Amino acid sequence: MSRVQLALRVSDLEGSIAFYSKLFGAEPAKLRPGYANFAITEPPLKLVLIEGQDDEPTRMDHLGVEVENSELVTEATERLKDAGLVTLEENDTSCCYALQDKVWVQGPGGEPWEVYTVKADADTLGDSAADMSEGDACCGTQAETKSDSGCACT
Repeated sequence: MSRVQLALRVSDLEGSIAFYSKLFGAEPAKLRPGYANFAITEPPLKLVLIEGQDDEPTRMDHLGVEVENSELVTEATERLKDAGLVTLEENDTSCCYALQDKVWVQGPGGEPWEVYTVKADADTLGDSAADMSEGDACCGTQAETKSDSGCACT
């Protein structure tokens, strides 16, 4: 089963968890410091909440498509390359408390999209060097993970 992922950077993590729990009638599937994710069955959605800076409005961090396994990530990578898109591949990367394989592309408005699979749980928030737009989509707070090449997460 594939599902769309929406990652939001929120200033009030606890308030956001409470709101989205009510909105979707579900509790977070994973809670870690500065991070929560919901695995919503209907509609099929992976909602990721990443703690941002105090007093900043909620904003989109990145978008994604979660797939079942690494083979589907590889298939997506080839399909995207064949379509002429610039891709950035990350395998066995630790990001958002998960070990993942993923491929990144950038939408026409600079929005980062990932196709990814979660291979295992991880003990750290981690980071990855995938924000090709030099923006600030990343795991954790901007100060914790921002590198010269940017970062992004699931």
